[in-house]
Amino acid sequence: AANLDLVGTDIVILSACETGLGEIRNGEGVYGLQRGFLTAGANALLMSLWKVDDDATYLMVTEFTKKYADGIEKHLALKEAQQIVRQKYPHPFYWGAFVLVGQ
Repeated sequence: AANLDLVGTDIVILSACETGLGEIRNGEGVYGLQRGFLTAGANALLMSLWKVDDDATYLMVTEFTKKYADGIEKHLALKEAQQIVRQKYPHPFYWGAFVLVGQ
């Protein structure tokens, strides 16, 4: 991912399981998809910290994308999408896996 040219890309959405995880190396930080996409020039990433449910993830990403496309700031779009998912799937396992990193 680090070799891609993503300069000007506002957000990359990584909705698969555990896309926010990586390998920690002393003095180097965390190596993983996050570092690769940010190095490539993406401004922000939406990713998951654990294995996610397909249906809940579909709802989360769909709602996030709609809200973001309507002009809502990324962090607020994520919060609102999580609230919608939480109505259908109350347990944090379904809506709490997703984090936003970057600007």
